[in-house]
Amino acid sequence: MYTAEAPHINGKFLYYAFIAGGKEILQNQKEINRINVFPVNDNDTGTNLASTVRSVIDNIRPHKSFKTTVGNIADAALMGARGNSGVIFAQFLHGLSRETLNKPVITLPEFAESVKRSIPYIYQAIANPVEGTMLTVIRDWSDFLNARKEAIHDFRKVIIESIEVLERSLAETTEKLKALNKTGFVDAGAKGFVLFIKGIINFIINRNVRNLVVAPEESISLVHTEEAGSEEITHRYCTEAIIRNLKIGIPELQGILNDNGNSVVVAGSGSMCRIHVHSNNPAGLFHMLNDLGTITFQKVDDMVRQQETASRRKWNIALVTDSTCDLPKELIDQYQIHMVPINLNFGDSHYLDKVTIQPDQFYDLLDKHADSPKTSQVNEQAFTNLFSHLASHYDAIIAIHLSSQFSGTYANSAKAGRRISEEFGKPVHVFDSKNLSGALGLMVLKTAQRIEAGEQVESILGSVREDILRSKIFVSVRNLKYLIRGGRVSKPKGIIASVLGLNPVISVDENGKSVLFGKTFSQEASLNKIYRHIKKTGEGKSVWNYIIMHAHNPEGAEKAGEKMFEMTGLRPVSTVDISPAIGIHAGNGAVAVSLLFNN
Repeated sequence: MYTAEAPHINGKFLYYAFIAGGKEILQNQKEINRINVFPVNDNDTGTNLASTVRSVIDNIRPHKSFKTTVGNIADAALMGARGNSGVIFAQFLHGLSRETLNKPVITLPEFAESVKRSIPYIYQAIANPVEGTMLTVIRDWSDFLNARKEAIHDFRKVIIESIEVLERSLAETTEKLKALNKTGFVDAGAKGFVLFIKGIINFIINRNVRNLVVAPEESISLVHTEEAGSEEITHRYCTEAIIRNLKIGIPELQGILNDNGNSVVVAGSGSMCRIHVHSNNPAGLFHMLNDLGTITFQKVDDMVRQQETASRRKWNIALVTDSTCDLPKELIDQYQIHMVPINLNFGDSHYLDKVTIQPDQFYDLLDKHADSPKTSQVNEQAFTNLFSHLASHYDAIIAIHLSSQFSGTYANSAKAGRRISEEFGKPVHVFDSKNLSGALGLMVLKTAQRIEAGEQVESILGSVREDILRSKIFVSVRNLKYLIRGGRVSKPKGIIASVLGLNPVISVDENGKSVLFGKTFSQEASLNKIYRHIKKTGEGKSVWNYIIMHAHNPEGAEKAGEKMFEMTGLRPVSTVDISPAIGIHAGNGAVAVSLLFNN
């Protein structure tokens, strides 16, 4: 129980106080999500704040120095910040760390003063600050601390007394913010901050450190919210990134972001800042930002798809794939397919396949960048977050991914699927397609159409298993340069092929491994080899459909499409640019044909 006076606090107290406040947010994220109306009614403020505090909880350890601890908290929060409220909260902590005296312990007046000095950091971080939000509540809290700091020197007592001010300020957000008037809700971000302080107060009163253990199952996920809004979203993508060594000032960066979207927040400093903006063109935005610093992290959430999932889903089975699925965006949207982007890296610069980098931008970088690009798998946590969100709204989830021989994405999806299936009691079926690109796209499209037709889950699963065996892909590459760079072909073999002027054909075997299908002396010859093999393979079979892919070679793709129409009597599902994650290996100028047979 709280009894003793505390004229000062140290780093260990701050550490445990933060854990207590963060735990309160983790436990109440559903309620915070439920009342999320401003700035976008996408019901994820609780999730975003939970992600921010989870980053701190998972990455820092107790330290006796207050200055060291608050600095560690601020850095971890900035790295893990998510969403508008999460970035604002991280910026508050950043300001607190910058304005705290370099001392191992601090008094209440010193703490109150550092909180007061952190307020401008928050307002400066937001391009268009709005009152009646977390900003107002933190400022009102700061005013109370500073008004009481000379009368009472007991840190803990003042924090406990501050709850009345916080509750009053929170209640007033309903009237101050027009977007909240018609709902009767308080601001979700402000609610999160009040809960955070309540968690600290509970710790002060009870002082039970054992209760502060935060279990991994206290997951960060979008939870089911019946009140999800249906208002039109004007800027589709909630876009975030970490930029290091910024070459321009923060106000100038805010201006660029404001010209390309809304809900702009920039937290941190020029050495490392975290940006948040709602944008309709993340790829264009990041192409613009690429020269202004080193982008080491990116995250983009599709708020339209989130809203559809919560309130406008067409079916009760969710369909998930990854960005190597080469289906056009129109079909992805039509069938409400959830696509998880593969990670791409050019040196220290980070991108999200098909989201923050599009094929035309990618091929431009591919030839100009000194560093060979690399891909990295989608991590398990990304799938855990997505599956938990979907499991809150759908009866079942089906996920189909690129071959496990190319990436660990399937393995991470399968792990997350098992975990979410156990937690939610709903089936999550994850498939290794043993293929990629257009072949994966055809499997996903056929599965989507079966879901649309109302087929039962077991019937659909059987179809997927058969389609895995019936899908084929053949890629005509102009040279082996990119396959060598990516390690898919040994350097000695590649040099010999290059010297001979060979144009190889790459395919995928029944185990999902890439194989050298044939070698010719021109791309025209390699494509003819593909057509002959398709004709031979397809004897006695009918083609369900096919997709033509290309790497910056629309003319070659058009010719391939005409030839396939001549052979099959079918027009392709689509003719698309190969995903950058696949283009890394196929290289500029490649042309590919993917087919799915009926039998």
